[in-house]
Amino acid sequence: MIKGIDFTGVTVSFYCHDGKGNYLLHKRTNRCRDEHGAWDCGGGGLKFGEKLEDGLTREIQEEYGTKPEEIQFLGFDEVFREHEGKPTHWISFRYKVLLDREKVINGEPEKIDELSWYKIEEFPVPLHSQMESALEKYKSFLK
Repeated sequence: MIKGIDFTGVTVSFYCHDGKGNYLLHKRTNRCRDEHGAWDCGGGGLKFGEKLEDGLTREIQEEYGTKPEEIQFLGFDEVFREHEGKPTHWISFRYKVLLDREKVINGEPEKIDELSWYKIEEFPVPLHSQMESALEKYKSFLK
């Protein structure tokens, strides 16, 4: 059984910031499942029996090598997409997370080509396909 294809997947997505209006994005490698070369916020699937904030903290530590300083729940979205010609269904719980930028590292170099901090109005392109609608929906929280 494949998460998101055979059953609804649950994911946490996080918009990491430094408290000064800068957001951390990473560029996806060709080893990622999809959208190679796109700039993305962080995220990952929740494990069975894992609480949302525990999964969030685990994913941030895996991707960026540090723990959240503050966590703010933004909301959730249903995500319907296609992957390799198959429909997928995910529930994405979205968070704004304060990080100490001095502690951030690339914890997944096989999936992350580059890490960089940007103001929202200066985000690079191409962005991951799910980011634009999320940025629009949560823009009042991400200033």
